[in-house]
Amino acid sequence: MERPNIDIRSIPSYNFYKNKYGDELLIDVVHLDFVKKYMAEHSAHTLTYFDITLITKGEGEFCIDDSVYHVKPHDLIFTKPGEVRKWDKNAIQEGFALIFEEEFLQSFFNDPYFLRNLSYFKTNRVSPYLSLADVDNIRISGLIMEIEQEIRNYQSKDKHLLRALLYEVLMLLNRLYANSAHVIIDTNNENRNVYVDRFRELVDHRFSTDHTIFGYADQLCITPNYLNEIVKNTTGLNAKQYIQNKLLVEAKRLLAYTNQSVSEISQALGYDSSSYFIRFFRIKTGVTPLYYRKHVKP
Repeated sequence: MERPNIDIRSIPSYNFYKNKYGDELLIDVVHLDFVKKYMAEHSAHTLTYFDITLITKGEGEFCIDDSVYHVKPHDLIFTKPGEVRKWDKNAIQEGFALIFEEEFLQSFFNDPYFLRNLSYFKTNRVSPYLSLADVDNIRISGLIMEIEQEIRNYQSKDKHLLRALLYEVLMLLNRLYANSAHVIIDTNNENRNVYVDRFRELVDHRFSTDHTIFGYADQLCITPNYLNEIVKNTTGLNAKQYIQNKLLVEAKRLLAYTNQSVSEISQALGYDSSSYFIRFFRIKTGVTPLYYRKHVKP
C-alpha cells in the first residue's frame, strides 16, 4: 500500500502499490505491524482496492463506515473500495491482510461482477465481519501464507497460480460466510440479471448526480417499472430505495470522517438545498445530520 494524499477536508485514501515487486502485480499480503506505520496520524481511511484482514493477536474495535465490530484472533474483516475503515491499532496487535485490485481477477473470469457478487462483498451484505472456527482458520491462514510465499518468489509467469490461490480463498470464504450468515448462494449465473449488475455499477458512479430511477432506466434501455421489479427481486429493495441507501451511506461517511459542513455535504451529494438533504437524512435515520455527527457516529 502507498501513503495517502492527505486533504484536511477529505478522508485519506490508500492506493495499491502496483510495482512493489518490480513488474506490476495487483495482489499482496501485508502484515498489520507494517500497516500501522502509515496510520500514526490518520487512522480513519479508505482503500481503492479489496481487503480481507485476518486478526491473529489482540482484541479491539474495528469500524467499517458507521458500524463497530469487536474483533479477536480468527476474525476476518472484509473491505470494499471506498468504505471508511478505522481500527484500534494498539489493541489489535497482529494480523495480516490479503489485498488485491479487481483488475487482477477480471482477466481470469468472463464475469466482470464476480467479486461484487460474493456474499461478503455485496452492497447489501449482512456484515463485513466473519469469525472462523479453528479448522477453518488453519486452512485460510495456510492459503494466505502460501500466497505470500508465491509473491516472494514471484515471476511474471506465476500470475495464474496466484489467481488460482486467490480464487480458492474467495470461494472458501464465500461458503463459510454464507453458512454463518444463513445466506443462500446462487451458483446458477443464468439466474443473475445483467441489468441489476449494470444498475449497481451505474449507481456507484452516479449516485451523487442522479437520484431518480428514470436516468438509470434510460441508460439501461428498460422501463422504470421493470428496473424496480428486477432490483427488488435481487436485492430486496426497489431501485429508488437502493439509490437512497447509497446516498445515506455516503452521507454518514462524510459526516463522521470529514470536516465538511452540512451544506457542503449536501452539495457534494447533489441536493438542491441543505433543507432537502436534512429532511432526507432525518427521515432515514430519525436524527439530523449535525446530531449524527456529534452523538451517533462511531
